[in-house]
Amino acid sequence: MAEEVNFTLVPGQLTAIVGPNGSGKSTLLNTLSGQLAPLEGTILIDNQPIAHISHFIQSKYLALVLTKKEFSQHLSVLEFVRLGRIPYTNWLGSLGPEDHQVVAQAIESTHLTDLLNKKCGTLSDGQMQRVAIARALAQDTPLILLDEPTTHLDLVHKAQTLRLLKNLAQQHNKAVAFSTHDIELALDLADQMICVSERTITTGSPNNLIDAGVINAIFQSDLVRFDRETKRFSITD
Repeated sequence: MAEEVNFTLVPGQLTAIVGPNGSGKSTLLNTLSGQLAPLEGTILIDNQPIAHISHFIQSKYLALVLTKKEFSQHLSVLEFVRLGRIPYTNWLGSLGPEDHQVVAQAIESTHLTDLLNKKCGTLSDGQMQRVAIARALAQDTPLILLDEPTTHLDLVHKAQTLRLLKNLAQQHNKAVAFSTHDIELALDLADQMICVSERTITTGSPNNLIDAGVINAIFQSDLVRFDRETKRFSITD
């Protein structure tokens, strides 16, 4: 069990949560989002314990993008992205001028203009991932958490998705954190990494974690070797 875990998700930065299978990446993410209660310690959002914040107010602080498909295949892309404005609409769910402006900006930022009238059920995994990110962006929260956003994507679409997240963090000054098995892409693109193992959670920049031997130690195996210079894993002979 990890002890004395302390880290901050910083606006403008992309944070990757990495670790072996079963190490607790998704558990950590779900705890950060308030889906799970921490066994010990406190999670603060804007210096307030998340346990003391109502779900309605939480929805204005953080947006959560899960791997599982939670959309209706009959919703259009535009309708789905508009769902991100629910925390701000009146009891009728009507969108005002400001809501439409935020939705339009989210669509532009995620390059979805050509897909607005398509049904979500007709989209590829990569396209739907962008739509889910657009909805989170339309929610206009300072914190966005994503669980395995590159699952089921090919290499090019994985890189495009993580590059999109990095740009959103920088351009919109969001704190964006995601769990991932794509260690090499995370090393290339993340500003900060949270490395989760069975007994420890270590944070730092990718270069600092590489220099400290953390990446090599967490993924140490007789079958693979990590090269610090290239930041790549290879299969041993």
